[in-house]
Amino acid sequence: MQDSAKFHALRFLPGEDVKVEIEKFVKSQDIKAGSIVSAVGSLTEVSLRFANQEQLTNLKGHFEVVSLSGMVSSVSGSHLHMSVSDGKGKTVGGHIKEGNKIYTTLELVIAEYPSLVFKREKCEFSGYNELKVYPE
Repeated sequence: MQDSAKFHALRFLPGEDVKVEIEKFVKSQDIKAGSIVSAVGSLTEVSLRFANQEQLTNLKGHFEVVSLSGMVSSVSGSHLHMSVSDGKGKTVGGHIKEGNKIYTTLELVIAEYPSLVFKREKCEFSGYNELKVYPE
C-alpha cells in the first residue's frame, strides 16, 4: 500500500524511558500507522529481549544508540528493535522493552501514514500477533 507521510521530529530527555516516551507520543498524536525513520542518542540502562529468548537482558553503563527501528501504532501498540554499543564498541540489539533510560538525549523522527492503520493480529504461520495493514 502506498501512502504519503507526515514527519514528527522529537527529542526525549535524560532519565526518560525510550519505549514509554515513544508510546506516549504515538498515543497523544493518535498515530494509527507509523515507523521510526531515524534515531540517535545515549542510554545508561538497556533492557532488550534477544532473539528467541524469553528473559530480558538488562545492562547498565554508558551506551550509544546505533539503531532504533520499528512500527508504531496507537491502535495495537508498537514493535520496536534497538541496537546499542558500549564504550569499547561492543554492540548488542534486540526487542525493546521498558527500562531503556536516556543518558543525555534521544533524538528521533517518526513517519506517520495518515491513510493507514497498523494492527497486530494472530498469524497462522508464525503463531504470533503480526502486522496487518488496513486502509484508514
